[in-house]
Order: sequence, then structure tokens, then C-alpha cells
Amino acid sequence: MTRRRNIVRILICLSGLVGPSVAQQDPGNPETVMVTLRAKPGAEAELERVIARHWEAARQMKLVRDAPHVTVRGTEEGNKVYFIDLFTWRDGGIPDAAPAEIQNIWSDMNRLVEARGGHPGLEFVAVSVVTPVP
Repeated sequence: MTRRRNIVRILICLSGLVGPSVAQQDPGNPETVMVTLRAKPGAEAELERVIARHWEAARQMKLVRDAPHVTVRGTEEGNKVYFIDLFTWRDGGIPDAAPAEIQNIWSDMNRLVEARGGHPGLEFVAVSVVTPVP
């Protein structure tokens, strides 16, 4: 668990390099999210491609800010793979009214993940970007 917390801290610090942004859950304001995706065994490579496709589609549709954005891969107990994707929605209301193309990608993601350790296969948490200490 400590390793995972360190990864989260690193992600937040890395994203702070591009400028501070406060996560908002109100429509009309940007919302920075940390998405954890717990890959089903054997689905790791496909899930990685779907995560990249999601980012590209959201970027092309101008639903997200270009930065911060980072995707990392880690392993949990039993060498089970998970991904963390950190990005900022341009508007906190977008996920509630996402275009069909994005919803289809989310369906693909759900097909490739599994619940583990009392957590859902796909988990979203609103976060605030913190400027790293020099």
C-alpha cells in the first residue's frame, strides 16, 4: 500500500510541474481526476491501448486539458496489473454528459477490468494538483 501511495504522490507532484489546478466537481469548472483501472489477467495490453485511445479521443474532442496528463502502470499483490490515469476534464460536468464515443470507450474499459481488494475495477477520485516543493 505504501508503494501505491508513493506513486500517487509522484503523479500529483509531476502534474504540478505544469501549473497548479484545483479539482472542482461543479459543472463549468475544470476537474482533475485520478482513475485507477485494475486489469483482468490477460487483458493488460488491451486495457493499456484503450486508456491511450480514451485520452486521444477526449483530447481531439477538446474535453480535457492537454496537461496535466500522465498514465502509469503498477502491480499489486499477486503481480496483478493496475493503471492510474491522471488528467483534467475541461469542465467537471463532462463525465455526466459524455459523448457516445467516450461512453463506448468506457464500456471497453469496464470489460477489461475487475474488482479487487474491496475496490471496483474502475475507480475515479477527484484530486487537486499540488505544486511540488523545490
